Amino acid sequence: MKSERVIAYVDGFNLYFGLKSNNWKCYYWLNVYNLCQHLTKPPQHLIQVKYFTSRITKSTPEKRKRQSTYIEALGTLENVKLYYGKYEWSPITCRKCGYQDEMPEEKMTDVQIGVEMVADAYQNKYDTAFLIGGDLDQVPSIEVVRRSFPQKRVVAIFPPNRQRDELRGTANAYLHITESLLKRSILPLEITKQGGYILKCPEEWIKTVSL
Repeated sequence: MKSERVIAYVDGFNLYFGLKSNNWKCYYWLNVYNLCQHLTKPPQHLIQVKYFTSRITKSTPEKRKRQSTYIEALGTLENVKLYYGKYEWSPITCRKCGYQDEMPEEKMTDVQIGVEMVADAYQNKYDTAFLIGGDLDQVPSIEVVRRSFPQKRVVAIFPPNRQRDELRGTANAYLHITESLLKRSILPLEITKQGGYILKCPEEWIKTVSL
């Protein structure tokens, strides 16, 4: 049976907010490569995971440190490549009371994911693309891949509470990230980087990590 090459494109914030919506903090310390590996089925072969995120701003030092530690941990994984967008704050005004505040928005991630998925298809780097996230902005990218390369497949993979019918209907197939998959995909609580520096799962997460 011919091997089927798979590249996974992970919308980091979409995945995070999906976990957060279920109060699944115990799975924040997630090995995305193992997760994607568990989603493959023979004769599929995972060759790379592309993880898209943005450095948070205007947050507490503790929260920024937790994100930075996790990103460093992902950087130690073989065949995981990190891509960065921008995290910006846009002004909003309450229509009822006029109160003004700011809302966080992630910029460039959707475009980066779409560009990478289409470019990799044109360069024949995969047979199947795993698209992990639930953002409707990816519908045009899926359509381009399916129209230009009908022999290739795009599988939409939805984090908890992030399913979108438009994505489900556009992709060749769809899957859901279940809690059983997450339980099998946790990083070691301590990771030693080259040079000996040890990354540790943040204390706020370690109390709830299920191993």
